[in-house]
Amino acid sequence: MKTAGLFIIIILVIVIVLNSLLTSCNTPDSNVIKTDTIEHLWRGWNKYQIRPADTLIRYGRELIENTSYYLGPHGIVAQITNGMNCQNCHLDGGTVPWGNNYSAVLSLYPRFRERSGSLESIEKRVSDCMERSLNGKAIDSNSKEMKAIIAYMTWLGEGIPKKHKPKGSGIMDIPLLDRAADPQKGRLVYMNKCQRCHQPDGQGQKNPAGYGYTYPPLWGPNSYNTGAGLYRLTRFAGYVKNNMPYGEGVEYHNPLLTDEEAWDVGAFVNSQPRPSKIFPNDWPDISKKPIDHPFGLFADNFSEAQHKYGPFKPIKKAREEMAKVAVPK
Repeated sequence: MKTAGLFIIIILVIVIVLNSLLTSCNTPDSNVIKTDTIEHLWRGWNKYQIRPADTLIRYGRELIENTSYYLGPHGIVAQITNGMNCQNCHLDGGTVPWGNNYSAVLSLYPRFRERSGSLESIEKRVSDCMERSLNGKAIDSNSKEMKAIIAYMTWLGEGIPKKHKPKGSGIMDIPLLDRAADPQKGRLVYMNKCQRCHQPDGQGQKNPAGYGYTYPPLWGPNSYNTGAGLYRLTRFAGYVKNNMPYGEGVEYHNPLLTDEEAWDVGAFVNSQPRPSKIFPNDWPDISKKPIDHPFGLFADNFSEAQHKYGPFKPIKKAREEMAKVAVPK
């Protein structure tokens, strides 16, 4: 009798555990946290995990992946960008660690940014990318397209605490060189490791459908303009070090380029002609300009050439000394 009772209890426990597991697996939001713990390197969900009912999120991902089809020179919604796709710079829909991803958009915005000297919304940040990296015009903040892009970024950022920047967010800072980055050395890096995708003339490769780019133009009339983030050498070098050549198994843990190659190829690419666009309201406090912002005026005595190509260590050291003097005792 006791044996039978014990057997029944064991069966009930098994049923309860199995039911709990099944319930957990079937809960739509059971995978809110996209990393084992929030301190692990962040990687976003892929597009196939968007639920069928979440049509706005799905459209947002589609806009990131195929921006040119909807908003490019022959876009079916509007003609406001240069033909590149957001995904050309924000890899795999903004989900790749150190691949200029979107992990911190929801958690950090709205935020004060020194570039504009103002509190910026997600809408403002998205429009900045359209105007700079895609050398186009801002999207209407009330449009379906803007709402879809924000819905997608919100979905990617679910579960990340407010004000938290996950490890692997954005672009990695790689060590500064003791010398200036060299465009001529970078030209050789480009010829050996980049031109097979981006072409010898830097104009990239269109995708098979004929709109947008599989490999984007790195200079010329259809590339990012001089106000884009990648026109800053620290951003370009950190981006290519951990992600390029694309499609060859390169990630942050398996880079193909050395630090020096990343800096030099960035100097080469950013020495080539591209659209020039002035944003007169940028950096109202010039002392807050990054060390690699290539346009004066500056709060230090270093030249535009050194701010563009380096060496950056002397600029960084001078900034640190200025900061010490500015702190009241």
